[in-house]
Amino acid sequence: MTLSETPLKDCYIIEPTVFEDERGYFYEKFNEKKFTEITGMNGHFVQDNISKSTFGVLRGIHLQKGEHAQAKLVSCLEGRVWDIAVDLRHDSPTFGKWFGLEISGENKKQLYVPRGFGHGFAVLSETAIFAYKCDNYYSKESEGGIIWNDSDLMIDWKLPLSEVILSEKDKNLPAFSQGNF
Repeated sequence: MTLSETPLKDCYIIEPTVFEDERGYFYEKFNEKKFTEITGMNGHFVQDNISKSTFGVLRGIHLQKGEHAQAKLVSCLEGRVWDIAVDLRHDSPTFGKWFGLEISGENKKQLYVPRGFGHGFAVLSETAIFAYKCDNYYSKESEGGIIWNDSDLMIDWKLPLSEVILSEKDKNLPAFSQGNF
């Protein structure tokens, strides 16, 4: 397992060691002890979520606020997604900045998104199965978000605008400038 820094403070790319042969492959997707050793952070996760989506589906930008804030370790088990993290911590030197990474069933990369960040992804393949481990439980009352096409953030979602598929909730999220985080 290797760790690479991103331009965002405390947000990391994690790549597992993959063993391949004529039968296929094997890798350890998560190991709490190794995770804590390489990141220096708590690797205790309490909830796993899986979603399946089709090409063009964009989920985000989502977050959990306050005592229900969540750190996430995200991966794509099948297909390809463009995954983004946005630093929403007011005291961070990278506040208001975003980072994107293609993660897929093929490259097996994972992105660690710390508490205080917004998160979203867009599906680039015909379908994608997306997984995320969370270090805190979901709370509907603590939901927050930012509109996906926010003019201050200027996120490149790697999709033609005509192909973007959004939930009603995601269509109505507030702007970054409203500070709903």
